Amino acid sequence: MAYNFLIVDDSTTTRHIIKKIIGMTQLPLGEVVEASNGIEGLEAMRKNWVDLVLADLNMPDMTGGEMIDIMAKDPLLSKLPVVVVTSEGNQTVLDSLAQKGVREFLRKPFEPNLLKEVILRVLGVSE
Repeated sequence: MAYNFLIVDDSTTTRHIIKKIIGMTQLPLGEVVEASNGIEGLEAMRKNWVDLVLADLNMPDMTGGEMIDIMAKDPLLSKLPVVVVTSEGNQTVLDSLAQKGVREFLRKPFEPNLLKEVILRVLGVSE
């Protein structure tokens, strides 16, 4: 089974780094789809089969938090595992997102091995 990922981040550099780390997981990869904000992220989820969403919070047009709010209310998207990769430090915000189903939080900047471990843990895959 190949895994499909969606990376939602307004930084092209961050998306590139995350994509490279996904390749380092040695998981069988399907597609890695990219979006630069929550609007594009929702469109991508509705058009593509996605096994895991890696999302930033602070983005223009629609934030990651707003995207997650919409996902939580949508029966087709609410079960999608989400990992938030952000520089956000407000614990109240993070707690609120956890209640909406976010599986893991990873603070920027992050070590590649930590992101790899989080991806494997959320997908339930052992090395």
